[in-house]
Amino acid sequence: MKPKISFMLGSMMFLQYYIWGSWYVTMGTFMTKFLNSTGLQIGAAYSALAIATMISPFFVGMIADRYFAAQRVMGILHLVGGVLLFIAARVTTNTAFYWVILLYSLAYMPTIALSNSVAFRQMSDPGKQFPLVRVFGTVGWVIAGFMIALLGIEQTQGTFYMASLVSIALGLYSFILPDTPPLATTPSTARSVLGIDALILFRDRPYTIFFIAAIFVCIPLSFYFGFANLFLNQAGMPNAAGKMVMGQISEALFILAIPFLFNRIGVKNMLLIGMTAWILRYFCFAFGNMDANVWMLYAGIILHGVCYDFFFVTGYMYTEKKSNDRIKSASQGLFTFVTYGLGMFIGTWVSGFVTSHYTVDQVYQWRSIWFVPAYIAIAVLICFIFFFREKRKIDVVEAA
Repeated sequence: MKPKISFMLGSMMFLQYYIWGSWYVTMGTFMTKFLNSTGLQIGAAYSALAIATMISPFFVGMIADRYFAAQRVMGILHLVGGVLLFIAARVTTNTAFYWVILLYSLAYMPTIALSNSVAFRQMSDPGKQFPLVRVFGTVGWVIAGFMIALLGIEQTQGTFYMASLVSIALGLYSFILPDTPPLATTPSTARSVLGIDALILFRDRPYTIFFIAAIFVCIPLSFYFGFANLFLNQAGMPNAAGKMVMGQISEALFILAIPFLFNRIGVKNMLLIGMTAWILRYFCFAFGNMDANVWMLYAGIILHGVCYDFFFVTGYMYTEKKSNDRIKSASQGLFTFVTYGLGMFIGTWVSGFVTSHYTVDQVYQWRSIWFVPAYIAIAVLICFIFFFREKRKIDVVEAA
């Protein structure tokens, strides 16, 4: 891959995740302060993102596979998204905010799969090259957190304004990205229009098991994305958003290790390590505080690298290897569907109900709240190990 192409793809990933990191982490805090939202309303707002993920990326992936260049579709969606983020900063009711976030999510979530497709199509060895490009996305999320802290906008509408500007910039930039025309040449059928073609991935038993595991791991993930920033602010941590970027720095370090681990220890073992990290993270949050055990709060943040990389980055790479040229974008959309969509939809509602249940006189009972995702992660880990007690391990194989 040429240096110019590497630079363009790295810049694309940087902006793609800078946008997300600008508003997503602090949305729960924003809703609590400006909209007087309950835990259930915060969970509902995050579930809007999951609903959009289930609706949009899969079908947009089909369009990119068959009709339009992926980078052009991505550019249009980011321009629309920039306008919607500006509107989100100015609404004053929970109902209006929910619908704006849902519309924005319908525009943004497909771009995750599309950006991956643009990157993969330029690579001769995705297993080695993709992590080096994707790490710039993590850098973008980190810089977004630092900018929030530097500008002092963590608990203001400024996070949405910043994300809006960057979204418009990426929308314009997308039109000069390397051309990624559709690969599929077969005529459209009912199966292709409905997205059934990408479901051939389920013929492969290891991928099906990976798919199911990813759904349930997203439940504890929802607790972190939806409530960690609010928790750290209420725990008294100064510049919590800036401190949380340590999780993305950890993510960047571990993502660089993935090419060495992916082919050596296999997907199954990477899943097991990631599940264990989820358990440790939430126990750290449950028992950590700013007095005697502040180190546990930082440990819970830093564990994000293992938690995230060993599922999402690995999952996109594994999905790419399993897909043929005809369903590349659709299969990336399928994995996005099951993780950021179905899994996060379940997780956001579970987290919303749990936080509302453990609220006394409008005060969150954080220790009780954090025990729930820890117990869920333990249950998933036990079931996963039990299922594989006599089965061959999932490992990386050639593309289907």
